Amino acid sequence: MPDIYLVIGGSGFVGRHIVQQLLDRGDTVSVLDLVQRYHDVPFYHADITDQAQVAEVLRKTGTTCIIHTASPPAALKLETGDLYYRVNVLGTKSIIAAAQATGVRKLVFTSSAGVVWTGASLIDVDERTPVPEKPNDPYTHSKAQAEEAVLAANGKDGLLTVALRPAGIFGPGDNQQLLPGLYQVYERGQTHFQIGDNTNMFDWTYVGNVAAAHLLAADRLDTPPPAPVLSDLPEVPKSPEEVPPLTAAEEDLVRYALPPVSATTGAHRTPTSAARPLGPYVTPPPNAEGLLAAFNGPAPRNIPAVRTRFDPLSDPTIARSKLHAPHTSPLQVAGQVFFITNGEPVGFWDLPRLVWYHFDKMYPEKAKARRKGIWVLPKDLGMALATGAEWWGWLTRTDPTFTRFKVGYSCESRWFNIEKARRVLGYEPRVGLEEGIRLTMEAWKEFKATQKQ
Repeated sequence: MPDIYLVIGGSGFVGRHIVQQLLDRGDTVSVLDLVQRYHDVPFYHADITDQAQVAEVLRKTGTTCIIHTASPPAALKLETGDLYYRVNVLGTKSIIAAAQATGVRKLVFTSSAGVVWTGASLIDVDERTPVPEKPNDPYTHSKAQAEEAVLAANGKDGLLTVALRPAGIFGPGDNQQLLPGLYQVYERGQTHFQIGDNTNMFDWTYVGNVAAAHLLAADRLDTPPPAPVLSDLPEVPKSPEEVPPLTAAEEDLVRYALPPVSATTGAHRTPTSAARPLGPYVTPPPNAEGLLAAFNGPAPRNIPAVRTRFDPLSDPTIARSKLHAPHTSPLQVAGQVFFITNGEPVGFWDLPRLVWYHFDKMYPEKAKARRKGIWVLPKDLGMALATGAEWWGWLTRTDPTFTRFKVGYSCESRWFNIEKARRVLGYEPRVGLEEGIRLTMEAWKEFKATQKQ
């Protein structure tokens, strides 16, 4: 039986893209939110912190799969995290309880890659990275608490759960956070300022890719793991050495080398003796068609992956993961977290500059006045200026727009390993950064045009 979906937060940025992709493939979907912005699917108004209200919507819609994206924006100027805690933590726990009470089978939760950020650089980190004991900010702290509740609910009262951690989301419909902020900098003529040397790599993720990952997670939530979980064995192993070796199905997931992400760069094959262009010749080789077909076709899956014992999907690491949670498998979707990115980390300031380049084409009169040179401020100087701005905000009782948090955010590396998502979810970024920015700017132009009417 096909699932019946309820997208909580379906009027929001990410939620709307998920709804649209569900509609595009012909699924039955409803939206639960505080505000109705679209009228192409059934809409229900409810307070997600009220379990009874959520349960009533679930019964009315016959929901079998919840996709929970609802959250206050990450950059609210709050003195405390009360709103984040109420919506993200208490609201998520209410949704879990309502789902269990009404027999919902699946819950996909939108977490955040920021839950593992300590304020220092994150370089190619994977899902083993722990959540810091000291919260970095109220938003990510609340997301981490909600994620913990979601994973703890997996397998209880028939509910299967999974959490996705997208990073640096951008795309059409972002009319509140990243794009408006970059437009404000453009309007103020401040695009020539850069904090840090732009050698810190950063993961940006197109919203359509994030939405597609949610659908993949929902589709695969109830797929059995490729091997029995340890809790089903007569006796649970006590050490990694006692864990049974990988099954053939598990080996098929982890033993072949993944092709590089090519959404922006395009696919490139390394010529070999069995797959290559023909080059200049007088007489073609006897297997010319086979050589070309092999070179132009998809990369073979028989190239083995080279792993060490420190690799996130090496045999010893998988064995330790199974011991840590013997009722689940690290190679299944249920009970797991997955980082979701475009798989194309770039210098932090590269994406803003591409956006400002598009603004120049939209607003030629402003482009002429914009300073094209770059004034690079060292990170330490940026921190000092931000400290001063925060003190001034405290003295004048205003919210500073320039903070130490923002300086750290723009100067530290933050990019994530998405191998687990690619193998277990089958996730591949569909839209590259360059195309994603083009689509985003087209939507922004339409948005600004409607504002003038």
